[in-house]
Order: sequence, then structure tokens, then C-alpha cells
Amino acid sequence: MTPLPVERTFFMIKPDGYERRLVGEIISRIEKKGLKIVAMKLKKLTREEAERLYAVHKGKPFFEELVEFVTRGPVVLMVIEGDSAISVVRNLLGPTDGRKAPPGTIRGDYALSVSENIAHASDSSEAAKYEISLFFDEDEII
Repeated sequence: MTPLPVERTFFMIKPDGYERRLVGEIISRIEKKGLKIVAMKLKKLTREEAERLYAVHKGKPFFEELVEFVTRGPVVLMVIEGDSAISVVRNLLGPTDGRKAPPGTIRGDYALSVSENIAHASDSSEAAKYEISLFFDEDEII
């Protein structure tokens, strides 16, 4: 049997997850899945950081609301490593709209709306590399 590729992905607990004190629960789910957190920090994003993170959505109707939301309070930024980490984390998180996310996923259990949806996770290898580089220097990753 061929081993699955070890990947790194970016994960951010958004202000609603921090405000609702779900950080420990979310980290626990990640670790129980066998993934490893190799870097983590608590930070309040600047507008510029939020705009760079969500640059792919610039010009879309929800862009301004998204930037305002993720800059309203602290976020928890993480680099997660493991076998097929990108797809595993996306499956743990669930679909963007928490109202449609299945029970058992992070968003299915905790998200209150499509905009306040608890967390962000990279959706591809390219996105993961870019998003990690926005917030972490290589020497900060274990």
C-alpha cells in the first residue's frame, strides 16, 4: 500500500470561533484526526493581511463584509501537517455554509451562518503555500 503524501495546510479559527471559546474544541478535533499542528499563533489581523488572505475574492459582493469580519477580533493561525492534510482538514471543517454543513463537521456543529462560519482552511496546495507564507516564516514551523 502506498503511503499518503504528507502535506502542510493553513488553518485559521476566525473571530467567531475565538469569541465563542471553541478554540480548544477545534484543536482537539484536528489532533484526534491524527494531524499535527506544527505552528500556531494568536493574532488580530490587519485590514491589509485580511485583504491579502482573501485576495481571490476581491471584487465579489461579500469581500468587504469578509474583511471586516476577520479583522473584528483575534484569530488563531495554524500550520497543520499530516497525510493528505489539505483534504482531511477540509472534510473536518465542512462546507462554507454552516447551515448546510453536515453534523459532525466543525461548521455543521458550530457555524451560525455562511459568513460567520468558524474557520478557514486552504483549498489547494498552492493556496496552502501562499497562505502559510502570509503569516509564518519557515523558521517558525516545527
